[in-house]
Amino acid sequence: MHEEVIISGFGGQGTLFAGQLLAYAGMDEGRFVTFFPSYGPEMRGGTAHCIVIVSDDPIGSPIIRCPSAAIALNPPSFEKYEPLLKSGGVLVVNSSLVTCPSTRDDISVVRVPGNDIAHELGDVRMANVVCLGALLAVRSIVSLDSIKSSLDEHIPPRRQKIVEPNKRALMRGAEFALQKKEEIAEASCR
Repeated sequence: MHEEVIISGFGGQGTLFAGQLLAYAGMDEGRFVTFFPSYGPEMRGGTAHCIVIVSDDPIGSPIIRCPSAAIALNPPSFEKYEPLLKSGGVLVVNSSLVTCPSTRDDISVVRVPGNDIAHELGDVRMANVVCLGALLAVRSIVSLDSIKSSLDEHIPPRRQKIVEPNKRALMRGAEFALQKKEEIAEASCR
């Protein structure tokens, strides 16, 4: 297994947090992992993305050109990474903010209303974890249980109140993606 993932959005959307959770979970599963964050100079509203590679083999470089999976939390991220995704890759799109359709038929696109689901759960800032749950439901990079363990083990004591809400967000994103996958499968059988 070798997965190259980009998580991208505006600063303040939690792109780096989602990437850290994925990286911690990969390490906790005993895999080779790189985490490479990048963000603009703005504190909020600028661009932010991270590259996470999770592999069964040593990783040669933390830089990638064509990810095997991506999460696009906003329109500029969708526009930038949709064309770069490898053929056969998975693109999770926060459909609460990204309304344009994908033009590619060689990738799987999972449209998840991340902001809407997070708002229903009580905090729109959890859209990142909703979308991470959706990605992990359709692409076995790490287990959902490993992400939950990462939340338990790597969140500092002063922020423990976010652990359980983020676990719920993770599971809601996964449930949404699996439900959509089943609906698509049923429709194609007709």
